[in-house]
Amino acid sequence: MATTSSVTRPITGRFVLITTIAFFAVVIGVNMVMMRLAITTLPGTEVDSAYSASLAYQGEIVASRQQNERGWQVQAHIDRQPDGAAAVVIEARDHTGVPLKGLNFLAHLERPTDRRADRAIEVTEAGPGSFHGRAEGVTAGQWDLVIEGDADGRRMFLSKNRIVLN
Repeated sequence: MATTSSVTRPITGRFVLITTIAFFAVVIGVNMVMMRLAITTLPGTEVDSAYSASLAYQGEIVASRQQNERGWQVQAHIDRQPDGAAAVVIEARDHTGVPLKGLNFLAHLERPTDRRADRAIEVTEAGPGSFHGRAEGVTAGQWDLVIEGDADGRRMFLSKNRIVLN
């Protein structure tokens, strides 16, 4: 018969100290990596400066009331192509149904979770009250479609809608 002898090492104070330090070093290291990833991927802010946004808020209220008083009817339709391009068509009419002329429309596709994925859409006037634009490299998913219309350097229209592109 073979005898097996198991040699056990005693747990010393030095062993406990080293394992405790190693444990907390791993925990702190993982926390630092996770914190760095969280900060760089999602800053969590809608605006860069909450103070300046709060100062401009009263102006936004006035502009919104003026936009409602104009009674414009602006409709947008956006389609995402299989190649990743997105085409937008904007139809703009005044309160009587007459096509709007002389406006400059800007459109943006904004990713709700990551500002780095935002896409600007160049919009050109295709005819009276009809505007067309196209953006490349648009991935499928949830987006905010922001449409701004201005005349003579003054914003006349603003719309922000959550959409899903397939």
